[in-house]
Amino acid sequence: MEQISQIKPKKAQDEAKDYSLIYGKVPPHDVALEEAVLGALLIDNRAIGEVLEILQPEHFYLPRHGIIFSSIKDLFSRSEPVDLLTISAELKKIGKISEVGGDSYLVYLSQRVFSSAHVEYHARIVLEKYLLREIISISGQLERKAFSDETDPIELLDETEQRLFELTAGNLKKNFTTAGDLIKDALKRMEEISRKEGLSGVSSGFRALDSVTGGWQHSDLIIIAARPSMGKTAFVLSLARNMAIENNIPVAFFSLEMSAVQLIMRLISSETGIPNQNLRNGDLSSEQWNLLYTKAVKLEKAPLFIDDTPSISIFDLRAKCRRLKAVHDIQCVIIDYLQLMTAGTSKNGTREQEISSISRALKVIAKELNIPVIALAQVNRAVDSRGGSDKRPMLSDLRESGAIEQDADIVSFIYRPEYYKFETWEDGTPCHNQAELIIAKHRNGALKNVRFRFDNETTSFIELGIAGEMDSSHFNEITFESRINKEKSPILTDSSSESSTSFQLPVFNPFDVKGSSSTPMHGSKFEDDFSDEMDEDDTPF
Repeated sequence: MEQISQIKPKKAQDEAKDYSLIYGKVPPHDVALEEAVLGALLIDNRAIGEVLEILQPEHFYLPRHGIIFSSIKDLFSRSEPVDLLTISAELKKIGKISEVGGDSYLVYLSQRVFSSAHVEYHARIVLEKYLLREIISISGQLERKAFSDETDPIELLDETEQRLFELTAGNLKKNFTTAGDLIKDALKRMEEISRKEGLSGVSSGFRALDSVTGGWQHSDLIIIAARPSMGKTAFVLSLARNMAIENNIPVAFFSLEMSAVQLIMRLISSETGIPNQNLRNGDLSSEQWNLLYTKAVKLEKAPLFIDDTPSISIFDLRAKCRRLKAVHDIQCVIIDYLQLMTAGTSKNGTREQEISSISRALKVIAKELNIPVIALAQVNRAVDSRGGSDKRPMLSDLRESGAIEQDADIVSFIYRPEYYKFETWEDGTPCHNQAELIIAKHRNGALKNVRFRFDNETTSFIELGIAGEMDSSHFNEITFESRINKEKSPILTDSSSESSTSFQLPVFNPFDVKGSSSTPMHGSKFEDDFSDEMDEDDTPF
């Protein structure tokens, strides 16, 4: 009590000052390190490239530091020298020399460090302080929304994850992009395309299809629609196989209709050439068992991530895609199929409005993650009742919503004449074991029909004109076609000297072999579930 009585009363102004310093909150920052970074750039141009990969002008706490860094960045992009004189001249040209503190402040910055030895470490700390400030800002905005009675909690959760993902990925929203920057990006992209032989996107593994699309383009929403049992799942599985297994491209596959193990069974059938029926029944020869385990090793190493959550909401899908992009850098998302998804909000509306919101959300995911999103869709029954010999679907046949056609960059349909008991195409050529992908809408390219060979026994699509007819009942000589358009590779299983070494493996009991538990194919559990699903019924398409 004596101590308290001895405290002298303070003026109101002093009390306010003390309160602001002791109890007030100052945003995280480190001005000294910002000065050190700018000083290092002024005395050593070689450090600019390293720092530009880490920092942007908005990452600096003091506005004048951001202005100086922006001028350094502009000079560096024009391949001009960066030093005290050129920076001063640049700031005077744009009329901001007085705003940064004049030439004297530039001189002060150049004297803050003696070398650029630790500039990268200093730059990362500056970035960390900026991220903390952004987290505080985002948290405050979300807190205000959370207190509002009008806020939908599901939408707020989605916004929270989206903004934090943008912050983590470094894809913070910008107000604008200059034409000069866009032209540079476009020229750089064209140079990359020329080196990839015209492929500007993710290769489908089908040469004829890639020649039309240039590969699946980043940020595109691709809709592949057809009647049931036409081969939609088989086609996208062939795409996933080509990308993940043949080309080592990370792919996320969301299956709302089939189980993960059923999909793996199909992939095994496609990869080995062993008919699905044989796999389900376990009726395999010694050579087929050896082939199965040889190919299974390749499948286990493929960057294919399968999620078979039924009736997944667009909110959950978006969250999973963001995590897969951040952790595994997926380059493509496949959804089987769109009409089985739910909007995941409490708002009432018609099914058509729900499908519209889902299709718009899928397009947003494609743009946000900058990857192609391929979604399957159903077609109306009106196609089956259409008269004549041409049962090809049209854009108006998309089921439940016209918004799908509006949001998609590519809308294509799968058509197999044999489904309608037709024996020839319209031009009179045989259509046995053939299918056609009809590109009915192509926002950035031509419209064209691409034909494939459809293997009914393995439910897989193969490049027409490259693949020869394969009789899977004869294993003396089999030719396996590459889904990435390589040349045929004969695999001989007889005792000749040309026999593949993969066939010299001993015959194993299928239930004694355990697959690797580290396979990235989420949910497959090949070693335990293979036998469990062996007798499960599976539709042929």
